[in-house]
Amino acid sequence: MLSEVRMDLIAFFEKNKDQLLREWENSIVISKGDPYKEKISQNGIAIFNIVLNMHTMSEKELLNSIEKYAIEISEERALANINIGDFVYNVNLGRTVLYSYLSKTGIEWADLQESINNINFCFDKFLYFAVTHYTEAKNKIIEEKTMFIDSTHQDRLTLLGQMTSSFIHEFRNPLTSIQGFIQLLKADYPEMKYLDIISSELDQLNFRISQFLLLSKKELIGKEKEQFNQNKLIDEVLNFLYPSILDGKVKIKKDIVDDITLYGYADEMRQVFINIIFNAIDVLNHNRIPNPTIEIKCCIENNTHIVISISNNGPMIPAELSKTIFEPFFTTKKLGTGLGLFVCKEIIEKHKGNLHCISTPELTVFTIKLPLAASSL
Repeated sequence: MLSEVRMDLIAFFEKNKDQLLREWENSIVISKGDPYKEKISQNGIAIFNIVLNMHTMSEKELLNSIEKYAIEISEERALANINIGDFVYNVNLGRTVLYSYLSKTGIEWADLQESINNINFCFDKFLYFAVTHYTEAKNKIIEEKTMFIDSTHQDRLTLLGQMTSSFIHEFRNPLTSIQGFIQLLKADYPEMKYLDIISSELDQLNFRISQFLLLSKKELIGKEKEQFNQNKLIDEVLNFLYPSILDGKVKIKKDIVDDITLYGYADEMRQVFINIIFNAIDVLNHNRIPNPTIEIKCCIENNTHIVISISNNGPMIPAELSKTIFEPFFTTKKLGTGLGLFVCKEIIEKHKGNLHCISTPELTVFTIKLPLAASSL
């Protein structure tokens, strides 16, 4: 049976219920854009009723009732995108209002102690369940939004790949013809001016086209992996970029292990080295770094992998950008596509390797780790 103090307390709160709730409702913080603001008073009544009936329930029943309402209300708060601080503040206001009315009951404080403990238990458990579920609900909303964004982004990349694989092939047909005629002109008129410049510009154009083609899965059809010499590939890239290296007065240092054989798509790996080295040249040139230097190192790790590092002494990449440089369409260049480093990461991961960047005020280092071909072991 309920004690006389509990019965008096319940009778008192039943009598003053409407006034107590009005005082609570008049004090709470309500956001203008809250889609559930009309339900806030109903939520207050639900919490109040739990406290009012706490003496008639077992602890398990009480906890189940508290958790049920806490989850329901926290779902609304999460969907309303309301600051959790406002929510906690409003709940604690209800506790404060209840305490203020306890002094009007006429019951001695010593006799009220058990009821006060029970009220605290209800409010503390309610806040625990509500905040916990609110956090879970917000995380779920964020995950769903992230999945939608990722899906939309992936669709965008797929569409881009399909588009580029169709119309860029049309670019390559006349480009190949022009390059062929340039070679014929070189043979017939070796002294003719500007042919080397035209040829170099065509190579650069072909290089840019290749970046877009590598976004298309269709480009892999009919291609087969092969073994190729990594050192020879790097030398080819440096020869290709020699005009830019010369123009920027960039010093190239190499510390490369001899006779390293990789297995994969040589043309794609060539693209990786071109993108990273050309970006370094561009950064050094635009920032007018004294004694501009690019250093290429490679070593064998555990007889299973090759580690290639390409460093430059250009300015440090800001920390807030270091996590996004490999994202598609991210660029700090006015005329950049934002695809270069994204393509590099895609290619390296396709070759069962990884690519990362560490940037300090002294050096920016891109490190590539790739499995060795069987013949190199």
